Amino acid sequence: MATDLIGPQIRCQICKNPKLSLVLSLGHQPILQEYLTKERLLELEITYPLNLVFCNVCGLSQLDYIIDPKLVFMPHYPYRTGLTQMLVRNFDSLAETTHEAGYYKKGELVVDIGSNDGTLLQQFKKRGAKVVGIEPTDVAKIANKSGIPTLQHYFNAGTVRDIRKKYGVPRVIAATNVFAHINDTHVLVKNIKALMDTKTVFVSESQYLRDMVEKFAFDTIYNEHLRYYGLKPMIHLFALHKMSVIDAERIEAAGGSIRVYAKKGVHPMSARVKKLLAEEKKMSLYSLKTLHSFAKLAHNAKHNLVALLTKLKKTGARIVGITSAGRSNALLGFTKINNTLLDYNVEKKGSPKIGLYTPGTHILVVDEERLIKDQPEYAVVLSWHIGDELIKKTRAAGYKGTFIIPLPISRIVS
Repeated sequence: MATDLIGPQIRCQICKNPKLSLVLSLGHQPILQEYLTKERLLELEITYPLNLVFCNVCGLSQLDYIIDPKLVFMPHYPYRTGLTQMLVRNFDSLAETTHEAGYYKKGELVVDIGSNDGTLLQQFKKRGAKVVGIEPTDVAKIANKSGIPTLQHYFNAGTVRDIRKKYGVPRVIAATNVFAHINDTHVLVKNIKALMDTKTVFVSESQYLRDMVEKFAFDTIYNEHLRYYGLKPMIHLFALHKMSVIDAERIEAAGGSIRVYAKKGVHPMSARVKKLLAEEKKMSLYSLKTLHSFAKLAHNAKHNLVALLTKLKKTGARIVGITSAGRSNALLGFTKINNTLLDYNVEKKGSPKIGLYTPGTHILVVDEERLIKDQPEYAVVLSWHIGDELIKKTRAAGYKGTFIIPLPISRIVS
């Protein structure tokens, strides 16, 4: 962990360009997975700058302030991959796709960086792979109890040595929704490379800048996500470390992500990589004009959502939120929607967030059963990127009220 890469960032996280352009400021926000007890509502809550900036040299969109990872990924980190069925399906697809491609065989090693509760590795294990996870938070204990060997540690040179010594060289290394989270980009890639041999394939999944721009998904901007990757800057990053992007594909996970395959050495790009690069160029993805247009639409979406909820609240309507994720907290923090507009948020039974309050906006999180019991007039689908699935599930559970989709344009769904 590089301590000099904590705090304000005045240089690009890939190419070190000192001239970064502001795209969108979401204000000062707290750590968005730091849920609060009732007692902590009376205490000081620390907030940090949340600004998206752009490097016009390598094309990387990124945050200009990095919080100490020990604070962001605290031991009691409340996120559980296995509670999101969309991700379970996506991880099953990843395990199957890499198996069909011949990247690993039965009995060969697969390593997952930032493995959370072991959900991804479960999919590889059921296909016969040996698996090892790396997870710094106490969620590692859950993975170990479920039969997924997991090292409770940050991914670093020491972890690499331990894995190579005890388990050998992996055929596949995965980093799903963590490749953009670790603060020292170059040390991260260096350590990944040190765990590889010439046959190993590194597979990353990151929320795709293109999807964020096309869908106005500004709620993906929060303090865990340090970089917002397009394909072009990722190719540049790997090339700096004498690695090659061999393939890439767009996937639906997390509202739109990019899955990138890389190997050590010089290798040709697939036709899919070339096609995606051409599409990025055609839409001017790495243009400040494009990004500033995105930022303007984000502000419009903010004002429209607040106006809609305020209008409904003035009629005496009860409004609640469905789900409480990091991205929903970013949305609430940016729009300043708090417990005066949302009566509470509901979470899936078993979530460690139940009984706690959202950071910054202080909305109580309750079991989803309360939504069915109370039947409030409106429910805001905060995880709008899986809105169709959540609406269908919530309706089937017995909710009779009206849904609100907050983004990209707030609208009522009866």
